[in-house]
Amino acid sequence: MAILLGVVVLALASLTAGIGAVVEQNAAAADSARVAADFDSALEPVVATGVHRGRVSFTDGELRTVERELRLLNESGVVGSPVETDALVFTAGQRRVAFLAGAVVRGPPGNAEVRTAPPITASRSGGADGDDAPGVLVVGAPTLNGSVAVSATGGGSVVLRTTVTHDRTALANGTYRVAVETATPDALGRYFERQNATVTTRDFDGDGVRSVVAAYPGERVAYLVVHDMRLEVRHG
Repeated sequence: MAILLGVVVLALASLTAGIGAVVEQNAAAADSARVAADFDSALEPVVATGVHRGRVSFTDGELRTVERELRLLNESGVVGSPVETDALVFTAGQRRVAFLAGAVVRGPPGNAEVRTAPPITASRSGGADGDDAPGVLVVGAPTLNGSVAVSATGGGSVVLRTTVTHDRTALANGTYRVAVETATPDALGRYFERQNATVTTRDFDGDGVRSVVAAYPGERVAYLVVHDMRLEVRHG
C-alpha cells in the first residue's frame, strides 16, 4: 500500500508540473501576443501626425531600443546616408517582439514571423515585363528617435508617446534595393519575396547584424519617406 501510495503521489506531482508548464507557456504566448498588439496601436508612424500615445503592457520581460539602420541603394551604391530607424524590442526568455522600420516581427531569430508589414510598397513590374513606363517604389522609414530601457517582473506597463512628422524625398528613375538591418532576416526576407523582390543579406557596417537586401526588378521612380517619431516613455 505504501509503495502504491508513493507511485500515486509521484504521478500527481508529475501531472501538476506538466499542467503548470503548459499554463506558463500559454501565458507567455498570450503576453507576447498582447505586446505585439500594443505595438501596433501605440506606434502608428504612417497614419499618425503630431502627438500620439499608446500603452504597452506585459507580465515579465524587458523593453529596450537597439540600433538599426535602413539603406536605400541604387546602381551606384547607398543613396544618401543610412536612416537610423532603430528598433523597439520586447524580450522575455525565448519570447521576442520587435518594432523595426514600421514592421512588427514576433518570435526569436530563426523562428520569427512578420505580424505587421513595413511601409515599403512597390509596383509589380517596374517596366521589367515589356512596359516602358517606370514602376514606383515607396520606402517608408519610421525612425524611433528616442531611447527606451524598461524591465518588469510580475506585471508592468508603459505609455509610449510619439510626436510624428514626415519628410518625403523624390528620387530619380533607377533600379533600387532596400536594406533593413535586423536580427530576424528570414522573416523580413519572406515578406520581401512576396513583394516580387530578390532577397540577399549583407553586413554593411561590420557590427555582426546583417541587413535583408530586397532588390526590385526594373526601373522605378523611388520615394523615401522618413517618419520621425520622437519616441518618449512615460510610466504609469
